[in-house]
Amino acid sequence: MTTITTDDGISLHVRRDGDPGKPAVLLSNSLGTDLTMWDDQIAPLVEHFHVVRYDVRGHGRSDAPDGDYTIDRLGKDAIAVLKGFGIEKAAFCGVSMGGMVGMWLGVHAPGRVTRLALCNTAAMMPPKEAWQQRIEAVLSGGMEAVVDAVVARWFTQPFIENEPDKVARVRAMLLTTPPAGYAGCCAAIRDMDQRAALSGIARPTLVVAGADDPATPPERGEEIAAAIKGAELEILPACAHLSNIEQTELFNRRVIPFLGQR
Repeated sequence: MTTITTDDGISLHVRRDGDPGKPAVLLSNSLGTDLTMWDDQIAPLVEHFHVVRYDVRGHGRSDAPDGDYTIDRLGKDAIAVLKGFGIEKAAFCGVSMGGMVGMWLGVHAPGRVTRLALCNTAAMMPPKEAWQQRIEAVLSGGMEAVVDAVVARWFTQPFIENEPDKVARVRAMLLTTPPAGYAGCCAAIRDMDQRAALSGIARPTLVVAGADDPATPPERGEEIAAAIKGAELEILPACAHLSNIEQTELFNRRVIPFLGQR
C-alpha cells in the first residue's frame, strides 16, 4: 500500500495508474466512499493521463483522526498528495466533497491545477443542524445509522433496482468508512461556505450535476457555474449523486475530454 504523510502527520492512502510521463490528473472521492469509486474511469483516463487518486482523510485506508476537519485542511491534503509524487500541477476531478476540495484548490492553489471538473457538488450545504445530526448519529450508532438514507440519495430508484451489485459495492464503501472520519468530513461540509470565493477561480472549469440528485441538485451546480467566469455546465440525465457510477458512459464522454484539453 502506498501512502504519503501530510504536514500534520496524517497518512493518506494513494494510488497511481498509467504513465508518469503523461500529464497528471488528481481524483478526489465523495463523502463516504474511497478511491475505488473511480474504478470505471481509470481505463479511459490512463490513455491520456498519469492518474493519481487517494482516500480523503478519514476515508478508506487513510488515517481517520478524531475531531472536526475543515475544507482548508482537506485542500492542503490534496496538495500534499501532489507534492508526495513530485507533481507540480494536475487536472482535477472531484465528486461531491471532492468537488468542494476542487473549489478550494481553484481559489487557494491555482498554480497546482490546470483544469477543474466539479461534479455533483455545492459551495455551501445548509442547514448546519442536519450535518450535526448526522455527525451525532454516526458517532453514536456507527455507519449503519445512516447507510440506508445515504444510499437512497446517491442513486435513483431504477438504478438501485437494476444494478444491485454496483449499489452493494458502494454501500460497502460507506459501511467501512470510519465513523470518526465521516463525522470529521461532515463537520468540514457543515462549516463550509465557498460562495464568495468562487469568482476568484480562473482555471477552466466544468461543473457536472445529476438531473435527479437530491443531495446537490442541479441548482447548486448552476450557482457554481454562474459564479466562475467561462465555466461550462453539464446536467446528466437519469442520475442522482454519484454520477460517475450511475451514468459512467455519459460522465466519461463529457468529463475526460474536458480534462485533456490544452
